[in-house]
Amino acid sequence: MNTQDQARKLATQERLADEQLKQNMLNRAEAEVEAPSADTPTQEQSRESAAQQREESEHLQETMQSRAEANTP
Repeated sequence: MNTQDQARKLATQERLADEQLKQNMLNRAEAEVEAPSADTPTQEQSRESAAQQREESEHLQETMQSRAEANTP
């Protein structure tokens, strides 16, 4: 098999993989739309964790800002 044939075969495989990925994404999106949107414990924990991280980040930023203001003549 020459280089051009290998390139064509690889391009075909990549195209098929892309098409399958798109189809999988479409199927998931359709399933999410059709399924009732009940929060799972994992989703709730993720939201809580994100909120806690955001609060900690805001607190750290406020602390750094107040320290910078205290050190400014």
